[in-house]
Amino acid sequence: MGQTCGPMNENKTSNLDSVLGRLVVEHGLTTPEELQECLELQRQKLSEEGSNGAPLGDLLVEGGLITERQLKRISPLAEEVGKGQQIPGYRIKRRLGAGAMAAVYMAKQLSLDRVVAIKILPRKYTNNEQYIARFYAEGKAAARLNHPNIVQAIDVGKSGDYHFFVMEYVEGRTVGDDLTRHGRYSEKDALKVVIQVAKALDHAHKAGFIHRDVKPKNIMITADGEAKLADMGLARAESDREAAEAEQGKAYGTPYYISPEQIRGEIDVDFRADIYGLGCTFYHMVTGQVPFEGPNPSAVMHQHLKAELMPPDHLNNELSSGVCEVIEVCMAKSPDKRYNSSGDLLEDLEAVAAGKPPQEARKKFDIASIAALDDTAHSGAAPAWAAVSGTVPLTAQPVFWTAVLGWAVAAIVLILVIIMATAAN
Repeated sequence: MGQTCGPMNENKTSNLDSVLGRLVVEHGLTTPEELQECLELQRQKLSEEGSNGAPLGDLLVEGGLITERQLKRISPLAEEVGKGQQIPGYRIKRRLGAGAMAAVYMAKQLSLDRVVAIKILPRKYTNNEQYIARFYAEGKAAARLNHPNIVQAIDVGKSGDYHFFVMEYVEGRTVGDDLTRHGRYSEKDALKVVIQVAKALDHAHKAGFIHRDVKPKNIMITADGEAKLADMGLARAESDREAAEAEQGKAYGTPYYISPEQIRGEIDVDFRADIYGLGCTFYHMVTGQVPFEGPNPSAVMHQHLKAELMPPDHLNNELSSGVCEVIEVCMAKSPDKRYNSSGDLLEDLEAVAAGKPPQEARKKFDIASIAALDDTAHSGAAPAWAAVSGTVPLTAQPVFWTAVLGWAVAAIVLILVIIMATAAN
């Protein structure tokens, strides 16, 4: 590649032409030799009196090396890569994707000769202090987390007009990609992924960070089947009271996987919001459906707040009771009814994977049952068993108490007979 770039610089051709030349070779559209011939032709045109030269793209098309359609497809990429080339020490290769806040590129870190991913904040956000602060917060949060199931941060900074965040490049797919292609995961495969994400969350929570955007698209799966939690864009230190107050009343998160307390914009959002998000993700993975649906984000979020959850085994009757119990505890609407820690969740997930019951989840169900009975006693409402056919306890049946009364009367009569007989003798 070095041979193709040198002449371009010597002849003062544009940065765009330089990037375009490299990309057409890397994409196999032309050979280095064919590109060199085109560069020679460009230099000749540039040296002609009264001529300003010709764009490399036009010369490539005129020479029959690429088509106009190929030029149209690759030119936007060349422009984006050209922007990224302003980041010293890295060479942008191609665009990987883009979100609402930034675009992500595959790049080569020249000093260590390794492939990395670079997230670049668009220039339109250069003067937006809120976006910039959040961008750097993501980098700093990721830098403080060192775990095999979390995408590793490498560098964060600014070059020219661009703010960038360099991270580990994960070659693979997302859980979201799998759900799109295959509909749902098997219970065994879902548990394998969710256990790894729970380990990542446990590490983050112990370090004092909450992710706040756990969802299928933020879980990468490597070629070796390793799960990695990505995108710390909404991550926040749990102790950052100032940030919490600044965000009060605003719903940060993704509607299909957001916790009720995030929807309400509460100040005291903690690690249990991540447990809810992982529960929603787990639900989607094993059922092939999101927990709640609606015509718009507002309707979906309203259901997170008010609607009863369709039990996952109603959508997939092959699920074990243990998996269903874990999901339902994770997705309790009240944080107090969810797991007490990501560590407790992890214990239950590993137990279910080993074919054992989820003890922590059952403790939560037992506590909920006791509370429900207490509420019933104070409200005068019918007890819970009365609504379940065939489950009326013996002590609640009239026949039982009639029999007890009959035996009591018989015992009293017998005692009186004995006393009278004794007195007569």
